[in-house]
Amino acid sequence: MKKNINSTILGLILLLIFFLQFFLKLRWTWLVELQQGELYKRWSGLGIALFIAFQWILTFTRVIPKLRKHAMKMTELHKWIGAISPLLFYIHSVGFGYGYLALLSYIFFANTLIGYINLDVLKNNSDALFKGWMIVHVAFSFIITILLLFHIGIVFYYK
Repeated sequence: MKKNINSTILGLILLLIFFLQFFLKLRWTWLVELQQGELYKRWSGLGIALFIAFQWILTFTRVIPKLRKHAMKMTELHKWIGAISPLLFYIHSVGFGYGYLALLSYIFFANTLIGYINLDVLKNNSDALFKGWMIVHVAFSFIITILLLFHIGIVFYYK
């Protein structure tokens, strides 16, 4: 249980730092300049895409009978990797973007926060709460994945 709380605390700290730097306009000039480069954007974007793809592995360990034995370990890994997601986002972009990118960013961070405030943290065993939480978390994950694929398509179509 303590490990789950620790990943939540780390995640909330990184999320808070991201929002502070965004709203207070605290920028590392070298990083902002780096993020303007096409090659950097593509490699850091690949990093985010791989992160999102990796997070989907938990679903496979839960639904594929042969992989279920790995579900608990993957859940723990899923939470810790999710905890560092604001840092991964920051490496790719210090802001939210505009239009569909803003929507992608908002849903990404909302889903990140939902992931941090999971039922282990809430210490609630309610089946209805778990199902509702899971539906929202997975639905947001689907939307993020679809918007990510759309973003990749746009980036490579127009470049």
